[in-house]
Amino acid sequence: QVVESGGGSVQPGGSLRLSCAASSGPVTDYYTIAWFRQAPGKEREGLACINLRSGNTDYAQSIQDRFTISADNAGNTVFLQMNSLKPEDNAVYSCAASRLAARSCSLRIVSYPTWGQGTQVTVSS
Repeated sequence: QVVESGGGSVQPGGSLRLSCAASSGPVTDYYTIAWFRQAPGKEREGLACINLRSGNTDYAQSIQDRFTISADNAGNTVFLQMNSLKPEDNAVYSCAASRLAARSCSLRIVSYPTWGQGTQVTVSS
């Protein structure tokens, strides 16, 4: 299992850093980690992913210049740094994990069998 933290409320233009950790063991037990979000009434959207073996990352075009995915050196946590947040970023953010060996990573929901419960991000003035 993976667990998210770091959600909350922020004003437009602000920043938040979300964390994704494995509930037992290092997150590097997984090959790839991805962040998704789902806003009310909308489909779940893949935002960013990282391959913890190769370091390769991928981003959705909608957030590419504002969000950054990274992993700490100890391999315990994957982060999603979110800057210049907008009201349209309001959503439940989830991290997902896969143990399938790969060179890169995917933003497709079906690529990830392990999901966290999600954390709410609210952007409002």
